[in-house]
Amino acid sequence: MKIYREGPETERLILRAFEPKDFRDFHRLNSHPKVMEHTDEPPCPSLKTAKAQIEAYPDFEKYGFGRWACVLKGEKKVIGFAGLKFLPEREEIDLGYRFLPEHWGKGLATEASQASIDFGFNILKLKRIIGLVLPKNKASIRVLEKVGMKKEGWDDFESVQALRYAITR
Repeated sequence: MKIYREGPETERLILRAFEPKDFRDFHRLNSHPKVMEHTDEPPCPSLKTAKAQIEAYPDFEKYGFGRWACVLKGEKKVIGFAGLKFLPEREEIDLGYRFLPEHWGKGLATEASQASIDFGFNILKLKRIIGLVLPKNKASIRVLEKVGMKKEGWDDFESVQALRYAITR
């Protein structure tokens, strides 16, 4: 199995696996109150935990792909993540993304999401990709719609009611 730690490049972003040196940026992203209110996950409690989560992330070795750090070209700093994740309990591939608030509204989530979908269809040869989103997250719903996903209905994901969007090749 080929492992894709390096993702696609877009006009403004480099997508690549998180590295242990990214732990401060990872923590900032995953503990930011405005970011975390759009997920149903607890915030990352510490820098130590952030580093441990990066080091323990199994998806690249297990499935060959995963969520990539989004590095802003020019500044060379991690501003979010985007990419595909295999959901074994569903046997489906989920598109996910998360950016720091100062980068919201600039089209970066759409740019990274489109690159991730293209990668999934053209490189991984996937036939279908889903996106699960909390119904209150209107900006994220717009991203899914902009990249061509269509609403399929409701989904009970980890005891939370989410909207399920999907796109097929």
